[in-house]
Amino acid sequence: MLRRTAVALTGPVTALALLLTGCGGGEPDVSAGAGKTGKVTFWSFVKGSQEVAEAFNRSHPGIDVTFESVPSGQEYYSKLTNAVKAGTAPDVAVVEYPNLPEFAAQGKVEDLSATLGDTVRDRFPQAARQLVELGGRTWAVPRDAAPLMLMYRKDFFTRHKIDVPTTWDAYRSMTEKVKKADPAARGGVLYTDNPGLFTALAWQAGGRWFATGKDSWKVTVDDAPSRKVAAYWGDLARTDLVRSVSTLDPFWTSVQKNRTVAYVCASWCAGAQQATVPDQKGKWAVAPVPTWDGKPASAMYGGSSFVIPQGAKNRGAAAEFIKWITTDPEGMKAWVASGTSSMFPADPSLVPVTKAAYATDYYGGQDVYAVGADSYRAIRKGWTWGPVMGTTNTALVDQLPQVADGTADLPTVLTQAERTTLTQMRQRGMQVTAP
Repeated sequence: MLRRTAVALTGPVTALALLLTGCGGGEPDVSAGAGKTGKVTFWSFVKGSQEVAEAFNRSHPGIDVTFESVPSGQEYYSKLTNAVKAGTAPDVAVVEYPNLPEFAAQGKVEDLSATLGDTVRDRFPQAARQLVELGGRTWAVPRDAAPLMLMYRKDFFTRHKIDVPTTWDAYRSMTEKVKKADPAARGGVLYTDNPGLFTALAWQAGGRWFATGKDSWKVTVDDAPSRKVAAYWGDLARTDLVRSVSTLDPFWTSVQKNRTVAYVCASWCAGAQQATVPDQKGKWAVAPVPTWDGKPASAMYGGSSFVIPQGAKNRGAAAEFIKWITTDPEGMKAWVASGTSSMFPADPSLVPVTKAAYATDYYGGQDVYAVGADSYRAIRKGWTWGPVMGTTNTALVDQLPQVADGTADLPTVLTQAERTTLTQMRQRGMQVTAP
């Protein structure tokens, strides 16, 4: 295991209160709230964004929002970065929580403390605020939360007398029983091209990969809780008790063919599964995610926020649009207008809105939002995404296929990812010092 490491920060760090060296500086621009009229360009890859823009325009005649669909993933973040550099950035853009610290630290997004800081403090719980309030300032407004859940085939569990697990020990037992009942079926999944679920499980276990001190970042990617999770899931993969898949397509195919009968996901999976595997209506149920000690504990797997990119030309109207699409009931209705979205609002007061729009017959009438609400309340506090998550994630993804086939050890992969992360932080001008 790597020795616990703190990274001292150098350079102009006023704007991020010691988050990272970068070009963002100075005090928040209080003028950004002025001029709440005019044209707004909106970039998003989130489902329902077109409908949201149209609904906003109908109810706000003084503001004209033009929606532009963009690709998801790294291609999008590169596109947004280039637009900021070229002075052609949109007025509003989506940024997923793990990517926000890097964008804020490098001065790619506006400081929203003066315009939307009070909204974030008043409307969102700590579990969401800790992801957008960095260095004592507000850099985005949360849209959705993604609390962990366990999805399982209720008919399969009933037929084979398998109990729904409440602990991770019981989860392993469940995967063994699933494989025994049907050698082609599995009770879980390890993704080999995306570390998001594994990261959420490390968070749930109490891991804290990054933290900010008085004058430094502390990097602890391979801390004890995370190593415990890594050893557990690495063993499940090595012993073929969970299915290793490279992308979502083979995963959903395995669900359709009855080869995946349980898996850990987040609240958004309920709607995604309903839309992708409609013929299994009535066969599935949701449950709280298992925990290490049987007591409620959760984390987020996914989730997005909205920012005003640096150099946006209409920040006042942009702030008005962001506030409406994240905290207004009509804005939330527009997000779920398709009827299959199970988006869980980061603003808890809006849960009844999305709940009312979501049909429960796929899950036999079960209130999946009640499970999501309990999971949201149980999210562990103190998690911070790191300043170079692209590097951290790549370091993990590069080795996950080897973990799946048994040629790499997942705890060791964590240590290597920490080392790679620290190297990248040093290359960006940060001084590494012992704690």
